[in-house]
Amino acid sequence: MLSLLRPLLAACSCLLLPGGQAWIPGYNNGFHYQDISNGNGNGEIYFNGVRLLVESPELSVSATRGSSVTLPCHFHYEPEQTTPRRTRVKWSWLPANTISAPVSPEALTREIEVMVAMGSRHRSYGSFRGRVRLRRSAPGDMSLVISELQLNDTGRYRCEVIDGLEDESVTVDLEMRGVVFPYYSQKGRYHFNFFGAQQACKDQEATLATFEQLFAAWEEGLDWCNAGWLADGTVQYPIKAPRAGCGGVDLAPGLRSYGQRHRLLYRYDAFCFSATIRGTVYFLKNQTKFNFTEAVQACVSDGSHIAKVGQMYAAWRLMGLDRCDAGWLADGSVRYPITKARANCGPPEPGVRHFGFPPLYLEFGVYCYR
Repeated sequence: MLSLLRPLLAACSCLLLPGGQAWIPGYNNGFHYQDISNGNGNGEIYFNGVRLLVESPELSVSATRGSSVTLPCHFHYEPEQTTPRRTRVKWSWLPANTISAPVSPEALTREIEVMVAMGSRHRSYGSFRGRVRLRRSAPGDMSLVISELQLNDTGRYRCEVIDGLEDESVTVDLEMRGVVFPYYSQKGRYHFNFFGAQQACKDQEATLATFEQLFAAWEEGLDWCNAGWLADGTVQYPIKAPRAGCGGVDLAPGLRSYGQRHRLLYRYDAFCFSATIRGTVYFLKNQTKFNFTEAVQACVSDGSHIAKVGQMYAAWRLMGLDRCDAGWLADGSVRYPITKARANCGPPEPGVRHFGFPPLYLEFGVYCYR
């Protein structure tokens, strides 16, 4: 250990204490050194560290859109310190669509700064500006509070505490409670490249689903035999009942994966994810039915807007919307939501029934969003 200190001793004006211990004026890296004599006159320097620990009791947190959520992060020292130490905390974020498992070192360079704080000073960045703060409910509490949660806030958050040369961190995954639904173009199946799929989901008040979200939907019963883009650029589809044309009858149930595909050249459908909506989706009661143009105007006249597909799925899955009446939606499709399956309302399981994209002059009811 002393040999490691010699270059430093030679480079600065230092005082060599008895036993070979060096005192370096004004130097403090968060550790302390202690002279231990072994009784034979040969002094040795032992590294007696003050260890910085950064921990989280929850490595995964789920929340609903529009709500507030707390990502827990706490730090402490071993041994405990009797006087406060000057620390800096940095929260950063790896968006869900950039996460691969395991996370590569290169992925860490894609982390986006969320907030930095030292003492009473803090600063937030980008879309998090004004929406984040530190909880500070107790000494060492650096938990991040995010308000007004947005669909694209999901991902992996890193809490990094820096004390001098010490730097420790912990990650917390943020998931959104919601629903995954398959989506395809008005032109038919397999018309979206990756960026088109992203935009299609966004147009329907949703985002491209992550692998974890699609896997959870599969566990809950989603079975769909058409491949779709996911947020990480892979193409997959969920199968509960193996069958010919869907990977074959000999494959076990699960997610069928085509792996990564060229995001511009290849075309598939999309798996979208929608979370809780703030408003209400409702079927507009009217004595007459509408063509698409009339349906759009009817919702406006009722003080609302024609509902989007993501809004209907969220209202069906998270709010129990149940209506056995086909109605126009904003993308020109006709659908209706069934929570309690019954005769004359489609298949014998809950779901959003889909009539496709009929000619816009045909007449149906309409679902509005307020």
